[in-house]
Amino acid sequence: MESSDQRRKRKRFLKPSHVLSARFLIVFLGFLSFLSLLSYSSHSTSSAFRPVLVVPSLSLLSSSTSRTVKSVREFGGFLSPLRIESRVLFPDHVLVMVAGGGGDGSVKRSGLDQLECVYYGKIDGFVKKKKKKKKVLSVDEFDGFRSIVRCPIGPRNCSEVVHLKRVGKNGILRERDGVLVRNQTVKSWDNVAYAATRDGETAVVFVKGLNLRRDRESNPSQFSCHFGSGKLDGRSGRFSLVERAITAAQEVVRCPLPERVIAGLDKGHGVRVTVGLRPPRPRGGSRERMLMPSVAKIFDNGSGRRMRKEGKFELCVCTMVWNQASTIREWIKYHSWLGVEKWFIYDNNSDDGIDKIVKELDLENYNVTRHVWPWIKTQEAGFSHCALKARDECSWVSFMDVDEYYYFPYSNSGQDRFRSLGFAPQGSLRALVANLSSSSSSIGEIRTSCHSFGPSGLKSPPSQGVTIGYTCRVQSPERHKSIIRPDALDATLLNVVHHFHLKEGFSYLNLPQSSAVINHYKYQVWEVFRAKFYRRVATYVADWQQNQNEGSRDRAPGLGTEAIEPPDWPQRFCEVWDTGLRDFVLANLADVSTGLLPWQMHSASTV
Repeated sequence: MESSDQRRKRKRFLKPSHVLSARFLIVFLGFLSFLSLLSYSSHSTSSAFRPVLVVPSLSLLSSSTSRTVKSVREFGGFLSPLRIESRVLFPDHVLVMVAGGGGDGSVKRSGLDQLECVYYGKIDGFVKKKKKKKKVLSVDEFDGFRSIVRCPIGPRNCSEVVHLKRVGKNGILRERDGVLVRNQTVKSWDNVAYAATRDGETAVVFVKGLNLRRDRESNPSQFSCHFGSGKLDGRSGRFSLVERAITAAQEVVRCPLPERVIAGLDKGHGVRVTVGLRPPRPRGGSRERMLMPSVAKIFDNGSGRRMRKEGKFELCVCTMVWNQASTIREWIKYHSWLGVEKWFIYDNNSDDGIDKIVKELDLENYNVTRHVWPWIKTQEAGFSHCALKARDECSWVSFMDVDEYYYFPYSNSGQDRFRSLGFAPQGSLRALVANLSSSSSSIGEIRTSCHSFGPSGLKSPPSQGVTIGYTCRVQSPERHKSIIRPDALDATLLNVVHHFHLKEGFSYLNLPQSSAVINHYKYQVWEVFRAKFYRRVATYVADWQQNQNEGSRDRAPGLGTEAIEPPDWPQRFCEVWDTGLRDFVLANLADVSTGLLPWQMHSASTV
């Protein structure tokens, strides 16, 4: 039988406080299980539920069973702490890569908009504790796992390393994994592996400083890819897996992915990668590979794609822009009428609010995505990157600039069936590539000639848009632009902006000018052209300010190297009056009641 002491102990145990403690323990354990379930399932959720991957100091490629990778997302109002991962010193600003903050695509929610740039004073070569502060130039989401903060170049007599702190708060953002600051700062933009992506069983790495020839494939045997989570200079030995390159051209190196790296990527892990190169053998010495500084990481980024159940988009467009907010709406709405279904906008450090316009267009169902591409003078590499990104979504991709417009004149007798309609019908550009897909399996690229238009007598930007305002051009076409099949591209991804190299067995088709041309509004009114004069994005095209290749068609003939407006600028480049595209736009796209064009309607509704 139960003794009186045992009964007293049992009653004390069953008091309400003990019962509540047991319930709290059960609820707490259940809460932890729920968090664990969220972390586990996040890899298979939609893009709206993407986690941020925080890479620990231990190498992701380690075989230790104790290896962990934290899956972080906003929960209950708490965000993962911001921390500086790396810096890149550009000629006119410092790019700071920041990890953490929630990764929900909102700069404001992550707290990045509350940062300021901090510089430590330097006297006689020694860094002092006195700090100087400057406003952040801009902040932006980068790759879904990291954000970027742009800071001004430091004041004189300050350390070249910029730090970040919250406005009105004490304390500097901590560095990634406690790594020394000097190992996180790439001091020369001309010598760095800056981006990487996965392409099936291979890694494609984009790198400055190899100095490979334009439009030529190079010998890949002198290059290798090094994988790991090491410091930027690679001296820690954490780039622990090495693969020899299988292709190398311009700024793109391709290597096989090690099996252990593939396993990590399939689980959502990010992996740092850099390129090694073998220098010439010194007399009597060995050739130890030199590793490029690197800010490049490979992530499994396929979860953000908007795939269609019915298959690929027939026609997409990729472009690289800098400060084209004032004209991109016209360009997208016009070509959408011609049949473009998806847009890849590579934003190369714009500061004119183009991100807001892209969001508005996407909300209007134009299927526009903006990709932050902060790497200056890398248009060819950016187009190679875009070709890979678009391959799983698009049958054909057009590569062109925001001042280039397709036009179908249908002026010859062979086009009578179209001429009876007056102009090319809606969706005609998509119909063109669709017809080629069904009629030929060997055509991998469509080339279209470009007509360069001049200021056409104007002194200020035309209010109705470039297609209406500029109507005088140079007589002979200059160059061409291409629509390509991504699956037909050579493994090197070689391109010279205007066209790509194709795999063996594929060929290109030159469209006759009587069927289609591109109106290139290259030389606009001076205030627009002057901005273009200062900013070129192509890697292998000299800036106008440089005294190089002054006779090139990539330059403005007779302009020289200084942005000084010639007195006769409004009348230049005017050899043939051509109102064909203007007439086409007014006849087909203008509103019948108001006369407004689609890109004007938005402006009218916001007044």
